[in-house]
Amino acid sequence: MTVPELEQKARQIRATCLQMAFSGKEGHLSSALSAVDVLVALYYSWLRVYPDQPQHPERDRFVLSKGHGCTSLYAVLADRGFFPKALLKTYNQEGSPLSSHPCRHALSVLEISSGSLGHGLGVATGMLYGLRLRGSQARAVVLLGDGECNEGSVWEAVMFAAARKLDHLLIVVDYNGIQAVGRSDEIMGQSSLEEKFRSFGCSARTIDGSDMTGILAALDRFPFETGKPSAIVAKTRAGVSFMDHEILWHYRKPSEEDLRRALAELRARPIGWED
Repeated sequence: MTVPELEQKARQIRATCLQMAFSGKEGHLSSALSAVDVLVALYYSWLRVYPDQPQHPERDRFVLSKGHGCTSLYAVLADRGFFPKALLKTYNQEGSPLSSHPCRHALSVLEISSGSLGHGLGVATGMLYGLRLRGSQARAVVLLGDGECNEGSVWEAVMFAAARKLDHLLIVVDYNGIQAVGRSDEIMGQSSLEEKFRSFGCSARTIDGSDMTGILAALDRFPFETGKPSAIVAKTRAGVSFMDHEILWHYRKPSEEDLRRALAELRARPIGWED
């Protein structure tokens, strides 16, 4: 896909997240919206995944550690053909495989269940280490939240990955600047995540996580250094003007008027709601 096509796809995925949050009466909308550009770049351009063979042994492993932002991943997986698009309408309903936090027992195409922050990177690192012992060339990508980087377990996993020279590991931090209770820079002490990842043994860089061309350029350089895990700190935004960098949208559910305004701005229709 071309960059303009990927950008249009990102608008459609955002529209789907908004519709799912409205219909499913569930928040965590800004967490989903800010991850969209990275997910679109990964799933439509970079990851080696096989929708018709979701358990292909040589597939790249993608782990959404910030599980509360799952509507963006669900929308991408449905659009790529991992499960029927009609399921998106069942999000957060009783009996649906699309719960408000990802559950692998309900939706088997997921690599892990997630939602308790700080676990995804350790699990993915273990997966990748096992794959390397088997001689596999598969890669692993973990999407973390910036608030999740408050967790000590994240840095324990980074140290292990660096010590084992897991250069098939890509860590992406969705740095949208907000957490459940405040702004990340204030809570984390105005420190640089890029510098932290470097000090823990990664090769790291900071990018504009809302610039599709820049995201693709960073992915094309992977691994950034031989023998080191790669880390991207992606400074992101929601992609809807009245939701960008607003803490209240971490939990707030959109009203019918919010949905109408956002869809009009995006100029896109939600996947699964086209009819």
